[in-house]
Amino acid sequence: MKCGEKKRMSVPEKYLRKILTAQIYDVAMETPLVEAESLSARLHNRILLKREDLQSVFSFKLRGAYNKMANLSADTLKKGVVAASAGNHAQGVALAARKLGIKATIFMPETTPGIKVDAVRGYGATARLIGDSYDDAYQAAATYCNKQGAVFIHPYDDPDIIAGQGTIGFEILKQHKSLPDMIFVPVGGGGLIAGIAVYVKMLCPNIKVIGVEPDDADAMKQSLEAGRRVRLKEVGLFADGVAVKQVGKETFKLTRQFVDEVITVSTDQICAAIKDIFEDTRSISEPAGALAVAGIKKYVAENNISGLDLVAVASGANMNFDRLRHVAERAEIGERREGIIAVTIPEEPGSFRKFCAILGKRGITEFNYRYNTADKAHVFVGLQVHDPQGLSELLKKLHDRGYPAIDMTDNEMAKVHMRHLVGGHAVKADNERVFRFRFPERPGALLDFLGKMGRNWNISLFHYRNHGADYGRVLVGMQVPPAEKTAFQDFLKELGYTFVEETDNPAYKLFLE
Repeated sequence: MKCGEKKRMSVPEKYLRKILTAQIYDVAMETPLVEAESLSARLHNRILLKREDLQSVFSFKLRGAYNKMANLSADTLKKGVVAASAGNHAQGVALAARKLGIKATIFMPETTPGIKVDAVRGYGATARLIGDSYDDAYQAAATYCNKQGAVFIHPYDDPDIIAGQGTIGFEILKQHKSLPDMIFVPVGGGGLIAGIAVYVKMLCPNIKVIGVEPDDADAMKQSLEAGRRVRLKEVGLFADGVAVKQVGKETFKLTRQFVDEVITVSTDQICAAIKDIFEDTRSISEPAGALAVAGIKKYVAENNISGLDLVAVASGANMNFDRLRHVAERAEIGERREGIIAVTIPEEPGSFRKFCAILGKRGITEFNYRYNTADKAHVFVGLQVHDPQGLSELLKKLHDRGYPAIDMTDNEMAKVHMRHLVGGHAVKADNERVFRFRFPERPGALLDFLGKMGRNWNISLFHYRNHGADYGRVLVGMQVPPAEKTAFQDFLKELGYTFVEETDNPAYKLFLE
């Protein structure tokens, strides 16, 4: 080859050059690669988090957005840029546009969390909400581009975008003292995993690159299995950052060539991963940002691996505050630390206490009951569990004692809806009085409370949910004949718990009396 003659490069080699020459550090930082010590100890592997949630827009997306826009000509930039995004790419484009001093118009699904919409507008971009998915926003953005002549900044299916995201792979290999064994990457449209995989595999082909998708938004997994790009009819929106119906052409091609495997995780597993990341970092990931950790946990459990260095790309932290309650409720189930059971007990004096005696000193996270018929009562119970076997043993013990019990831990309707609907009007609950009680929240306190409550009067309503506070709060209905009013008042004094009677509360009269 003569001096100065250019060698024809392969597509992977072109990407390698693009990644190594990417223009991102005007706006992006080299995020740290930190060990999640608690999670590492639990999983018996060294778990390392690539903290992309620490970027100024709380997501990796500004890397690709800025790299794409920095490579456009000045004349092109004058016309402005347009993007479609569920939120994180939008913020990257908006920040890049502000840095470059150009106009940006972002089309976002109406389902986009408000925190992301507000951030886009805060960077000076115009945010237009349309449709309920990325695809709806994309169509609107494409139409707008055709009319205005502005350039479209694709969120994932563009070589410069892919190269910008690939700089994460470059940083991981630079920051790790030796080489990680596996890298787990969230997957939406595929730009992040395509960029990381092509860089890592070109330099270190023995490192496994594994993609992670929600099980209700698994366009890449289905596409790989079909050997072609599959378009999903609908996608789950919990992990809105990866809610894509169809992956990109270029990202699919690179993923097929360089990614070892794509796995899926459930909503509960994502919630558990958000909690894991919080416990190690005191930061709150968005659902898409916790996908890689959820994937690591599932992969380790299913493949029984230990002693390896596993990297999870923590891709973002744009979490709406009002989602935290849902995450907290589902995290324990996703971690298999909480089991939910439905138990049928005889509606007779003493049966409630006998049932509680079988539960023993197990931590109770929820207890819902409403009087229904004269012979049977159905109780909805949440329990702290250490392993699935412990829950199975409890179910067998209940059956052996004559209490029909059903495991509802994986019953979606029960977890989302029924736990809030146990109750209603009890036609035969005569002489019912309703009280709110407060008691110290400590191990065994609820069972002690139940034991004292069930001595002389029939319990017709019971609702308790552990909220992690210092005090437990319980709503109790008891059938107290008028002739026993004085004795019941003495009982309340003896009980010693703070209480408020709610028998005349309009909420009770409308929905429970």
